[in-house]
Amino acid sequence: MRRVLLWFKQDLRLDDHPALQAAMAADRLLPLYVLDPALLLPGPLGSRRLGVHRARFLLESLVALDGELRQRGSGLRVVQGRVEEWIPRLVEELDLDAVLTLDEIVPDERARLDAVAHALGRRAPLQRLPADHLLGDGELPCPPSELPQVFSRFREAVEQRPPVFQPRPAAARLPALPDEAGGYGGALPSLSQLGLGEPLAEPNSAFPFAGGEPAGQARLRDYLWLSQGVRQYLETRDGMVGSEYSSKLSPWLANGSLSARRVTAELRRHESQYGQNDSTRALWQQLLWRDFFRRTLARHGDALFRSAGLKATARAPTHLDERFERWCQGRTGMPLVDANMRELAATGYLSARGRQIVATYLVGDLRQDWRHGAAWFEEHLLDYDPASTWGNWAYLAGVASDPRRRPLANALRQARHYDPEATYVSLWLPELRSVPPQLRHTPFLLPHLQLDAMGYPRLEHIPEAWKPYLPSAA
Repeated sequence: MRRVLLWFKQDLRLDDHPALQAAMAADRLLPLYVLDPALLLPGPLGSRRLGVHRARFLLESLVALDGELRQRGSGLRVVQGRVEEWIPRLVEELDLDAVLTLDEIVPDERARLDAVAHALGRRAPLQRLPADHLLGDGELPCPPSELPQVFSRFREAVEQRPPVFQPRPAAARLPALPDEAGGYGGALPSLSQLGLGEPLAEPNSAFPFAGGEPAGQARLRDYLWLSQGVRQYLETRDGMVGSEYSSKLSPWLANGSLSARRVTAELRRHESQYGQNDSTRALWQQLLWRDFFRRTLARHGDALFRSAGLKATARAPTHLDERFERWCQGRTGMPLVDANMRELAATGYLSARGRQIVATYLVGDLRQDWRHGAAWFEEHLLDYDPASTWGNWAYLAGVASDPRRRPLANALRQARHYDPEATYVSLWLPELRSVPPQLRHTPFLLPHLQLDAMGYPRLEHIPEAWKPYLPSAA
């Protein structure tokens, strides 16, 4: 009788899951998730690796995964501690024959896999199934080490031979749990028990995200088939207010409740029925960007997390002072930046445009160390993904693999363009609602306005590049 442990990590689904498919040959199967409390401790850059919003989403995803497993005659065991200790212990005590899991691309996670494999020894080999990429190694236009390091060339190379996506759904019935598994894993901890506290409901939230594969699949069905919002994606994706300006699939993709291959297969099916347009192509490119960043991280490893990024000769800011703290708190004095940072703190989510605005402001205007901004996103973003988050920050800081550095965005110009009526600013900065709407992006121009008394900070100085976008220049 073959007895196997299936180790879930950032792959909290049953659909399109190579390790689960490989485990179907087992007679007994133990699905396991190990929650490491070390994720809740501050890291080298001061931020935690797991904040309250993503932790809430994670716990909901684990509950949903357990429910999906139970419907198929199995169940999820969740334990707290270090995987290097728990997995060898379970293998020994339950007399398991093998451990199956997906491979990883983050250096720390790969080191953890190596540590588990070493601890297991020959007792029960650790079998690593292909990492959770959109494109498998055999679907790439060349070996991974030879992939173009600029996205436009990467996309062109992939699209010369478009892959066909045929993800495999989960089986209706899974191997039963080992008889002795009942004594392991109890109730999931609450956020308060993890020392995070319970987040308050935020009525201004862009979308009521709920964790788990069923919720992710429901959003995918809605966006592609019911509302068909995907057909307007190109026109709406720079929005910042509301629930439908973008796909909102990223949180489920980030923790693996949704497979990028399933999303792409459904997108192709949608296009075959309703036709391809610029918006469906734009969503495909976003999925491809995600895989480009994953391949970049897999290729360069720790270099992506260094100040100079992938360019050893680059000179990104390394300074850090009290302006970084004001940026984190949403109290820089630049309303559009502050509104975005407050939305992030309150909900764990930011629009794609908002992320670019706050990142370029931190790096370009405040001249602060970009790595601390990326680490802040790691703690607070509901959809934090190491490759995409750090890859995008490195790109904006000018230390990614792209040979050209794009000019950093002008924050006031962005405000005038993407929030012309100050609707977004008014939503998240109640202190400024008494200011005339046409001046809510520039309250610092009103010398008689007692900003401090309103609870809103004054801007230290007005950058020269903002002058053409000030009301007096209109």
